[in-house]
Amino acid sequence: MNDRVRLARIALHWLIEPGNETVHRMVNANGPLRALERLVEGDVPDPQLRGAAAARIATGDPHEVAQAALDRAERLGARIVIPEDDEWPQPVRDLTTLLGRPADDRIDRDVAPPLCLWVRGAPRLNETLAQSVAVVGARASTHYGEHVATTLAYELAEREWTVVSGGAYGIDAAAHRGALNAGGLTVAVLACGVDKPYPSGNTGLFDRIADAGLLVSEWPPGTVPVRHRFLVRNRVIAAATRGTVVVEASARSGASQTLRRAIALGRRPMVVPGPVTSAMSVGCHELLRERPEVRLVTGVAHVLEEIGHIGSDLAPRPRGPERPHDSLDVESAMVLESVPRRGSASPDELAARAGVDIRTAMRKLTLLESLGFVTRRARGYALAPKPRTPRTPRRPAPAATAPSSPVPQPPPPTQAPPQATPPTQAGPPTHKAPPTRATPPTQGRPPSHATPPTRRTPATQVRPPTQATPPTHARQPTHATRPPQASPATHAGPPTRPQTAPRPQTPTRPQTAPRPQTTTRAPAAIRPQ
Repeated sequence: MNDRVRLARIALHWLIEPGNETVHRMVNANGPLRALERLVEGDVPDPQLRGAAAARIATGDPHEVAQAALDRAERLGARIVIPEDDEWPQPVRDLTTLLGRPADDRIDRDVAPPLCLWVRGAPRLNETLAQSVAVVGARASTHYGEHVATTLAYELAEREWTVVSGGAYGIDAAAHRGALNAGGLTVAVLACGVDKPYPSGNTGLFDRIADAGLLVSEWPPGTVPVRHRFLVRNRVIAAATRGTVVVEASARSGASQTLRRAIALGRRPMVVPGPVTSAMSVGCHELLRERPEVRLVTGVAHVLEEIGHIGSDLAPRPRGPERPHDSLDVESAMVLESVPRRGSASPDELAARAGVDIRTAMRKLTLLESLGFVTRRARGYALAPKPRTPRTPRRPAPAATAPSSPVPQPPPPTQAPPQATPPTQAGPPTHKAPPTRATPPTQGRPPSHATPPTRRTPATQVRPPTQATPPTHARQPTHATRPPQASPATHAGPPTRPQTAPRPQTPTRPQTAPRPQTTTRAPAAIRPQ
């Protein structure tokens, strides 16, 4: 008999969407077996209900569909729980108090208790929901909302409370993860079959929930999610728990509807406030403004005060850090405030500043001196110096290891390539060479002993050591683009000795070439001998 009742309830949920008030009254009046027969025969006064049942019957036999769903659940490892079972959660029966209320649409009318529940997971359903709280919120949540939901669920699970949510993205998923990370129980109430969890991106999360908690649904395995089913599902979340906490909710949010269902059922409604500039907290703030029964909560202590045991789960009052003078009486504090920050003052001056008589001032000063707030000096009383907290000496930084290589000396001035100096130059130059060519070297070792440059670079003018003119920065001329030219006319006569490279200097920093002098006329070329 119990198996037939079980199959009849499954078939009724397949024929008509869960939450239908007419079907619920038919089951209460005639039982599930007779109610199913009446729906199959069309013996229903409501024409819309009769048409909906006929459309479903045209796609398959209700009894065969129910048996196939039951077999599929067994292969999946799920089970069906009906009101006749001991595992049935009794709080969901309170949904009957919502029946008969005026409603504008079908969602608000379909609030009847479920006829059966599909469960996937090892814990017993009634024991798991006996001490539970719902944590719901927006799908498009912010980092703030996810942090609050995760922390709240974690701390609730640590205190052996079951966290119930809808398994969606955002706040729901954060609440489930927080409870799982704490090693507690969590329940996901779905709007589809327990074998087709939605959204698919949370498949791994649903597997974790099935291993450590419960997946619950009113729809048989294989049912796909539809938009209106999420709103119908919310009534089960509100009814099965002791209270509902909304972490984030936009202006139009299903989480707000869940909280309104909890208010109608007499459950504890709670809301976490958010930034006033956040669109994801508009719904929360509107609930706090419009519904006086909604309680503002900011942590697990506030939540437990609402849903916990009366007198034992009271949230502590927030207090700031205690200061040494917090324990002083009013007159002592007044006298202490009258003591100057620098220097000292006589008892008469302090009494006048504090607005007390001299005897009271003397009595309070003695008390303040014994407590270490003031010290007595030759001219009166002064503030006691604050004790200095010993600082931890810093560890000296490790000395830098000296490099093994010698200190690099500035590179010797780069000389022009040998082919840039024609052999017809003679005599020392009488003035500085124009910037169009490299200055021939006058001192130093022969070019044969100098280390050849590793790469071709423009020639750099070098200031003679005896010159006292400070170095000036000038743009060096480029010699790589011009062909060799004849020497100016001022260099007359055959060369008397070979040109030698300048001796490398050892200045403290590289010196730059002096600014080239501007001549009024270009020197004439040397006429060949």
